Amino acid sequence: MDHHLLSRIQSRDFVVGIIGMGYVGLPLAVAFGAANFKVLAFDIDDEKTTALNEGRSYINHIGNERIAEMRKHGRFEATSHFERLDEPDALLICVPTPLTRHHEPDLRYVVDTTEAIASRLRPNQIVILESTTYPGTTLEVMKPLLERKGLRAGVDFFIAYSPEREDPGNIDHSTARIPKVVGADDERSLAIALELYGTVVPKTVPVSSTATAEAVKITENVFRAVNIALVNELKVVFDAMGIDIWEVIEAAKTKPFGYMPFYPGPGLGGHCIPIDPFYLTWKAREYNQHTRFIELAGQINSDMPWHVVRVLSDALDARFSKGLNGARVLILGLAYKKNVDDTRESPALRLIDLLEARGCSTDYFDPHAPEIPKVREYPALVGRKSVAWDPAQLASYDAALIATDHDGVDYKLLADVAKLVIDTRNACARAGANMARVVRA
Repeated sequence: MDHHLLSRIQSRDFVVGIIGMGYVGLPLAVAFGAANFKVLAFDIDDEKTTALNEGRSYINHIGNERIAEMRKHGRFEATSHFERLDEPDALLICVPTPLTRHHEPDLRYVVDTTEAIASRLRPNQIVILESTTYPGTTLEVMKPLLERKGLRAGVDFFIAYSPEREDPGNIDHSTARIPKVVGADDERSLAIALELYGTVVPKTVPVSSTATAEAVKITENVFRAVNIALVNELKVVFDAMGIDIWEVIEAAKTKPFGYMPFYPGPGLGGHCIPIDPFYLTWKAREYNQHTRFIELAGQINSDMPWHVVRVLSDALDARFSKGLNGARVLILGLAYKKNVDDTRESPALRLIDLLEARGCSTDYFDPHAPEIPKVREYPALVGRKSVAWDPAQLASYDAALIATDHDGVDYKLLADVAKLVIDTRNACARAGANMARVVRA
């Protein structure tokens, strides 16, 4: 039976279902479509499924032509009808794994999706979780739900975990170019998952269990979170000493060994790095273990928006004898990283919230995010639109705050015409701007 399934994968007589058409699921669908698989894409958002079936992409770095090409050849269909979950041979789960208000794992989307699959599960399907989560989720949460109707994992159906490694907007490391870690708790599931992913990525990396694969993803993101926290702390310390952290980093990274550059900013953004460390911290308590180092990093990164607000407040007071209350501030860059439209967990949203709580009037400019989308933590901001880039209007603001350093923005002009620039990304210095009105934060 396994040989038959492997042969079907090799011959592309194997339907791939992907649940969740966001920044992970849609690129994955494109990768499998490009490998000549038939892809059935599931999402609860009818607007997304309608757009995809019309050949339209809603993610900037995935062009319409890539969706239209799959549609033209009949390899791709999107649906919000989850009763069709028994049609695909593989079901790849790419749903959000956020935190609760108490910074504990919120697995409602994983559980709801798993229960929907369980109601339609048939023999010989393989279910693979890609969403970032704590070690043990696949085995302890998903497997019991999937086995409720009597089918046995590793015997009647198959289950695995393969963490997403998506980096939105990174053309050098697209989904189909990144090695894929794959873990399963039985040999048959592992073999099928490896065969499936091996058709779309340059290399598969098998590990001994789903928990190990889950731990790999957590480790990758904790590594980044801790190192970003370190350089954020160094920024504050070196600033107090009159030392330029950006100059320090540029010099340090010339060392060909033992150093890897990380860069400071106004806080963490994206779905993974601000969230994943808390998943591990929560799970560690079950084993009476404490993640003091990780928790400290989380605290430092979470405090960075407050630091930026303090720098802005001090600069307004020092230069204009003006406080935050009543100040007009333009936020440059709403997305969490440069050159993408992804606003998930963006520190720019936190900055807007903090500034307005202090009495500021804020606008934002972002060529990639013309409107603030639905966000869980800041519902009052949803629907606000980016102002136009108008050099004549830049001087009307008391300060311009660079939260995200998109390419294509004229930072030299900004530094010349704005009354005050608070630069959290060193964008003005890199652009060769006049730094007389620029304060780095």
